[in-house]
Amino acid sequence: MSMEKELPEKEPEEEAHTALISSVNAQMPDEELLYDLAELYKVFGDSTRIKILYVLFEAEMCVGDIAELLSISPSAISHQLRVLKANKLVKFRREGKTMLYSLADDHVRTIIGTGMEHLCE
Repeated sequence: MSMEKELPEKEPEEEAHTALISSVNAQMPDEELLYDLAELYKVFGDSTRIKILYVLFEAEMCVGDIAELLSISPSAISHQLRVLKANKLVKFRREGKTMLYSLADDHVRTIIGTGMEHLCE
């Protein structure tokens, strides 16, 4: 007579939950990547930066024009553009002495556009 205790069989529902948890866990990005994603979305948590992105959604502009359009000081615009640039949301190009800013790529356009669509539903 064996002294080993037999483990009870899992119920089908319990097995399904275990499989689901395992499947979702396999798809989860690394913790560091999730942290970086959360940090990226924090950039969108400032209304001045959102205004700047929305302006650049429409046209490439210099700091002075953005400042005038939004009635915000050029130094404040420059500061926010540095944050946006550091997070790869805007890019710039030099035209003579003027720096012209635009959205970094179509992903940024999609994020802004999708957010506006969601709000306007």
